[in-house]
Amino acid sequence: MNLGIRLHDIVGELTEKLEMARTYGFSCAHLALSKVGNYQGIGSLTPGYALYLKKMFASHNLEVAVLGCYLNLANPNPAAMKEIISAYQAHIRFASLLQAGVVGTETGCPNEMYSFDEQTHTEEALSYFTQNLKQVVRIAEKFGVILAIEPVYRHIVHDAKTARRVLDEINSSNLQIIFDPVNLLSVDNHQQREHIFAEFINLLADDIAVIHIKDYRVEGNEIISCACKTGMMDYTRIVNFIKQKKPYIHVTLEDTNAQNVVAAKEFLEELMAG
Repeated sequence: MNLGIRLHDIVGELTEKLEMARTYGFSCAHLALSKVGNYQGIGSLTPGYALYLKKMFASHNLEVAVLGCYLNLANPNPAAMKEIISAYQAHIRFASLLQAGVVGTETGCPNEMYSFDEQTHTEEALSYFTQNLKQVVRIAEKFGVILAIEPVYRHIVHDAKTARRVLDEINSSNLQIIFDPVNLLSVDNHQQREHIFAEFINLLADDIAVIHIKDYRVEGNEIISCACKTGMMDYTRIVNFIKQKKPYIHVTLEDTNAQNVVAAKEFLEELMAG
């Protein structure tokens, strides 16, 4: 696997983040321009900036696994949605020059707050999201870029079956999946996690482009994500899937910090070697 890290989980300026990522031994990174670098809105995403970053990453022997654009594609405000689509277009164009593996996004909630509500898992929300996603995928096709959606329990695309429906309806080789196992869990379903992960892999294996690895713990009525090896996860199924079906896939650690990142990386590498 190509193992990486979210750059915004590393302290420092961009050059320092890249240096630390290589010091830790990573080969790729997740880049969220709104959290890392000199992002000044979509007008700042020029070809010059893309090629500058491309050189910076290459000089540190790092690939951009994911260029993040986590904006709400189910925002009901037409003016806001127009701006959101423009932002996706700018990120897709930027990714084509940066040679990012995918432009990554989640699947939103049907309100302007981007928060889970009773409408989030409805057919109406799914239809509206899919309609907007289709516009973005058509842009990605023009630039030869892969757009990857990340199912999350508290978002519109919340499980394997819903993700499969979206992929089948849009029917584009430029639309793939980010598999974040923990994001599929809730306090109500986490004890069935092995079934949830097995179903996800069964329905979506060929379309999984990136895997996010983190852990979780339960606190009251919440799932709290945390660094790999610091919670309740069993990674056996995920690791076996990577070894058997996904050679050299980008795998990025999440929710790490300077105190646990080395242990998290070594733990995952030991599982892969076992």
